[in-house]
Amino acid sequence: MFWKTDEPHGLRFNPLKSCVIPRPIGWISTVSADGVNNLAPYSYFNTVSESPWIVMFSGGKRPEGDPKDSVANVEATGEFVCNMVTEELVQVMNQSSAPYEKDQDEAAIIEIEMEPSEMVKPLRVKASPIHLECKFIDKKVLPTTKPDGGSTICFGEVIGVHIRDEVLNDGVIDVAAIKPVGRLGYLDYAIVDNIVTVPRPKLG
Repeated sequence: MFWKTDEPHGLRFNPLKSCVIPRPIGWISTVSADGVNNLAPYSYFNTVSESPWIVMFSGGKRPEGDPKDSVANVEATGEFVCNMVTEELVQVMNQSSAPYEKDQDEAAIIEIEMEPSEMVKPLRVKASPIHLECKFIDKKVLPTTKPDGGSTICFGEVIGVHIRDEVLNDGVIDVAAIKPVGRLGYLDYAIVDNIVTVPRPKLG
């Protein structure tokens, strides 16, 4: 099939999110200007640069039209943490995506333990094996065809990295032991438990 995206696709669901997969999940923890903790997952998330290391996540709007809490908190306080989602955390991560009110602490509601960060105020998911402490550096509001507004990309410099000692094997992160989770389309996720090592080609 060929689908011109400004025309009906004729399928049961929009297929585009299943055409760019798997996508890493940024489980973003923030704190509001009033001190309310927030935890929410974003599959529009990735590293985008190095020297310095920069990550991004993209969040849309709440039903009433305000920016998502994570975006609003990052703009207000200038800090966030990316928590890695693993196989054992996928269900509780999904619970944190519910449309809670602005003054609600998702981690407290879903009863997942958090712990202090080293360099930023937002807390970290204790059970997550890897955390990236980030300082907000810029944002980009994307154009949209939606009447209620589009998404905002938040960029953050990684200023601190936590890696649980037991997931390091001979100085290398043991991805198979972590079993990180990626987002597919629809209601589907992928668990990384099958790894293929492909050496880089050499010329000459």
